[in-house]
Order: sequence, then structure tokens, then C-alpha cells
Amino acid sequence: MGQFIDLTAKDGFTFPAYVAEPAGTPRGAVVVVPEIFGVNSHIRSVADGYAAEGYLAVSPSTFHRVKPGVELGYSEADMNAGFALKTAVEALPGPGVMQDLQAAVEYAGRAGKVGIVGYCWGGLLTWRAAASVAGLSAAVPYYGGGMTTPEETARQPRVPVMAHFGNQDHWIPLDSIETFQKAHPEVEVHVYASGHGFNCDQRGSYNAGAAATARERTLYFFGKHLG
Repeated sequence: MGQFIDLTAKDGFTFPAYVAEPAGTPRGAVVVVPEIFGVNSHIRSVADGYAAEGYLAVSPSTFHRVKPGVELGYSEADMNAGFALKTAVEALPGPGVMQDLQAAVEYAGRAGKVGIVGYCWGGLLTWRAAASVAGLSAAVPYYGGGMTTPEETARQPRVPVMAHFGNQDHWIPLDSIETFQKAHPEVEVHVYASGHGFNCDQRGSYNAGAAATARERTLYFFGKHLG
């Protein structure tokens, strides 16, 4: 359904983004921020799914500043490779990859109001974007690794946020989710009986029920704030 295009950030850096167009006039746009596995077949299918719901979907390559052409699977070796790349991106001088998300949001803005959704590390970047990226109207992080740490919890979102977590996520302790909820009563938090990565149908941790419920809630949330 979609294709890759090149976007250019404010510092002149050019990077690829997967773009899926809706069939008719867009009802808005959604920036889809990938996991630590790159804009792979799963993330492209997620973007296609938002396009099928009427949104212009844009998924930027968040690894391109450290390594181009990353598309990983979900093996242990892929996990280690993705984690190393994520660490390299996080070590970039600021604003680093956030300016690439800004460029993606600005491109998406041609379709109307823009929401952002991200998974795993993309969930953390989505939470950061809610506090720092201009031009957003809503943000939905899924199991954002690290976003419930004190440093990240201290951020103040500038747009409405809905957050999805799993109560069996060994990367995100349940007590840290509860602390995050207390610190951010304005954030709509949903916790599912599932582990990390429950939305990804290519992972062993996939939970079809949790994924379907979270998607329904996310679409309703975007419908409310991007309409």
C-alpha cells in the first residue's frame, strides 16, 4: 500500500520514511514510530492499517543517523542488534532523532491534524515527542521502554496522551506504571494482562485480545483529537 520517500530534518539530514496513503481524503495523519527493529514488515503493516482507517501514515526511520537500511526480525540476535542501534541513537547529541520526528510530523501535517503512535522504543520517543515536538494533536505510546523512569516521568506532555502497558512486561515494572499514573493523572493509561510487545503479531509475546482492544481505543482517541 505504501512507499518510501525521503524527508529532510532541520539540520539538513535526509532520511527515509514509509508513507501509506488513505484511499480517499485523509481524516488526519498518524506518525508511526517503530520499535528497535526498524521500519520492518510489521511496522509497515501497522502504518498500512492506519491508512486503511483513513489517515495518512508516516513511519520515519529512527536508525538512519547511525545506520541506514535497518530492517530486523525478532530473534535474539535481532534484539541485540536493535538494542545496540538504539543505544547509539540515544547517545547522539541533542536533539538527535527528535528532529527527524519533527520533520515527519511537518510532512504529515499536509493531511490535517497529526497524531503520533509508537511501540517499544518508539513508545518512549512518542512520549518525548508529546512534550517537545511541535504540530502534534495527540500521542499514543505503547509499552514505551524507559518512559516510566523518574527522568522521563518528569516530562510534561503538551498534547493529550493515551498510554498502553502490559502488566507482565519485564522491561516496565508494574509499580513504575502506577507511579507514572499518579504523576500524570491527565494521561489516559490502560494496562493489559500481557507482556512487552503485545501488539506485534510477529513476536511470541503477541496478545491478539490486548492488541485489538488497544487499537480500538487508539482509533477512538485519534478520532476524537484529530477529527
